[in-house]
Amino acid sequence: MTTSLLKIEFSLPPADYDDAVVYLSGAIQHGWEESQAVDGTTHFSTYLENHDAGHEVARRIKELWPDSGIRTEESESQDWGQSWREFFTPIECGGRFEILPPWLSDEGHDNLTPIIIEPKMAFGTGHHPTTALCLSCLADLFRNGHLSKDMEFLDLGTGSGILGIGLAKLGLKGLGLDIDPQAIACADENARINNVEESFRVAVGGINAVPEGKTFKALVANILSKPLIFMAADIVRRIEPGGCLALSGILVEQAPDVIRAYVLLGLPEPELRVSGDWCALLWTSLPDIARS
Repeated sequence: MTTSLLKIEFSLPPADYDDAVVYLSGAIQHGWEESQAVDGTTHFSTYLENHDAGHEVARRIKELWPDSGIRTEESESQDWGQSWREFFTPIECGGRFEILPPWLSDEGHDNLTPIIIEPKMAFGTGHHPTTALCLSCLADLFRNGHLSKDMEFLDLGTGSGILGIGLAKLGLKGLGLDIDPQAIACADENARINNVEESFRVAVGGINAVPEGKTFKALVANILSKPLIFMAADIVRRIEPGGCLALSGILVEQAPDVIRAYVLLGLPEPELRVSGDWCALLWTSLPDIARS
């Protein structure tokens, strides 16, 4: 299927690179292409299907970095999947997983567990730093015996389903929830592509879609700091005693506020995992108080 895409390109010096990645990570969930010049300047480019949203992103980039040379170009009748092939690269996570698109599914490394993700304009492909961070946390939890086969999990805000698929490929069984019906359609498709649809089911809804009293051995939520704070009480009471909790989508500077919300509910201080400006919070062997 063809569609009209909006291509956005701009360039920034090394001093602005980190700030640009933080902005793009929040504004463009499916990723972008980077190339570096000899002088360290980074050239960014991406495609957006929603032209109104794309022009707003371009406007904001021009506002933040007036000298970036921002330019947009409409690409009529261009296939999104074909466009994405230009810069989708496999991603290794935690020494356990490898995120691949369908057209590279036969080119993965034998020592890594493949997660096949069909690129979609609106949903993550794993290029966001927090996705790799979460998958690395899950790999370590499994490696260290905190997660094991047949445990039940909840993937809250599942998006493309990438984290739930990873857990299912470790042998766990669980549920992926998202308030966006299109995300659930995407996650369902990816579950089928990865042959885990029997162990990873998905449904439209938020944390309150989980029946009262239902608990999980592991809960992962890669969302944003404010929703994680708002849902803190609902999240912790749905984790079994001795279970694990992994939260991400959090800027490092926001971590203290998120940690405070969960510690006030009786949780201990979490382990902090950092990747650039982003972080994940990790709890293992949660006490009984997490259910109260």
